[in-house]
Amino acid sequence: MRSDVLLFVTEWRKPQAPESDHFIRFRPDRNLSGCIIPWPAAESAMRSGKMISRLDIYIFRQVLLALVVATGGLTALIWLTQSLRFVDLVVNRGLSFFVFIHLTALLIPSFIAIILPITTYVVIQFVYQRMATDRELTVMRAAGLSPWALARPALAVALLATAAGYGLSLWVVPAATADFKTFQWEIRNRLAAFLLQEGVFTPLSDQLTVYVRSRDQDGTLRGILVDDARDPSAHATILAERGRLMDGPNGPLVVLLDGSRQVIDHQTGRLDILTFKQNELELAEATKADAARPVDMSEMPLAALLDPHPHFERDRAKWKAEGNRRLTEPLTTISYAMVGLLSALGGIFRRHGGVVRPLVTIVIMVMLLAAGLGFATLAARDSSLLGLMWLHATVPAIVCAWLLFAPTLRLAPVQSAEA
Repeated sequence: MRSDVLLFVTEWRKPQAPESDHFIRFRPDRNLSGCIIPWPAAESAMRSGKMISRLDIYIFRQVLLALVVATGGLTALIWLTQSLRFVDLVVNRGLSFFVFIHLTALLIPSFIAIILPITTYVVIQFVYQRMATDRELTVMRAAGLSPWALARPALAVALLATAAGYGLSLWVVPAATADFKTFQWEIRNRLAAFLLQEGVFTPLSDQLTVYVRSRDQDGTLRGILVDDARDPSAHATILAERGRLMDGPNGPLVVLLDGSRQVIDHQTGRLDILTFKQNELELAEATKADAARPVDMSEMPLAALLDPHPHFERDRAKWKAEGNRRLTEPLTTISYAMVGLLSALGGIFRRHGGVVRPLVTIVIMVMLLAAGLGFATLAARDSSLLGLMWLHATVPAIVCAWLLFAPTLRLAPVQSAEA
C-alpha cells in the first residue's frame, strides 16, 4: 500500500463528540507488516460488538437483500416447475386460470420453508466472497474488526430467517397444505363432473367415464353416454338423449332424460336393457358414508404430531418424525449460515480471497443436506433415533462458531494483559 493512502473516519455515534471513545479515528502508525494501527479506543469499540455501526447496517442490508432476491427467484422457479403438474386441470378439465393460480399458490409456503436454509448459506457465502474480492474485508480487518464484528450482521439475518422458518413450519405451511388438499379434493370429487367437455370421453374416476356430444347455453347436456363400472357385478352402459348436471347431497349428479340402461347378466350372459323417462346418476367418486377427506400428517398441528394418534399404529413414528422435523428444520438456517461464515472469515486470511475453502464448504453442505434426509428417514422408522435430527440441526453451528470465534476469545485476555 502507498504511504499517502488516507483512511476516512468511521463514526459509531454523532460526529459532534470526537472526544468520545466511540468516535473511531485512525493514526498513521503502522506495524511491521505495514497495516495501519487504529487508536486503542477505536480498536476496543470495534472489537467489543456492543453497538450497531454503519458497517453492520451495510453488511446487513447486502445480505438481507440478496436473501430476499435469491429466495424469491428460486421459489418462483420451483413453483413454475411444480405447477406443470396441474396444467391438466386447465387444459383438459376446463378450470379457470384464477383457480389454477389459487391452487398452485398454496404450495409456495412449503417451497420457501424448504429452500430458506439453503439460500441463507448461499447468500452469506456470496456476499462475503464478493466483499473479499473487492478488498472490503481487507480494509475492515485492517481497521481492527474481529471475526465476530464481521459475522454479526449475517447472524442477524440468519436469526430473522430462522424466525420466519418457524412461522412457516409451525403455522403457515400446515394451514396452506390443508387448504391445498381440501381444494384439490373438491376439484377431483365434486367439481370435476361439472367440467365435462363436449365430444370428449371424460374419466371422472377409474370406474366412471362420461361422454357428452354437446351442451346448450342453458346447461342442458345432449347425447350422453356413461360407462359405470363402480359396481363390478353390474357393469352398466347408460345412454340418454339429454340431461342436466345438479349438485346432490353426496356430490354432483346428472339427471338423465329419455334414455336406456344396458347391463349384461353374468349368470345368463343376456343383455338386459332398461328404458326410462328420467333417471338420476351420482357422479361423485365417494359415497355419503366415506365422503370425508382423509387427513395427511403434513396438515396436522404440532401438538397432534408430538402426541400422535394415527389411524394406523405403524405410522406413529412417522408422525413424531414430522413433528420434530418442523422444530429442527428452521435451526439448520443458523448452522448453514455458520458454515458460510467459517468459509469466508475463518482460517488464514488472504487479501484476495480464496477458492479452496468455498469449494470445500460446498462439499460439506451437500453432505449435511444428505445427512439431514437420511436422519429424517431413519427417525421415521424408529422414534429412538429422533436425536439425530437435533444433532444435525445444532452441531454444525456449535462447531463452526467454536472454530471461528474461539481464537479471538483466546487472544482477548492476552491483549488486555499487554495493555
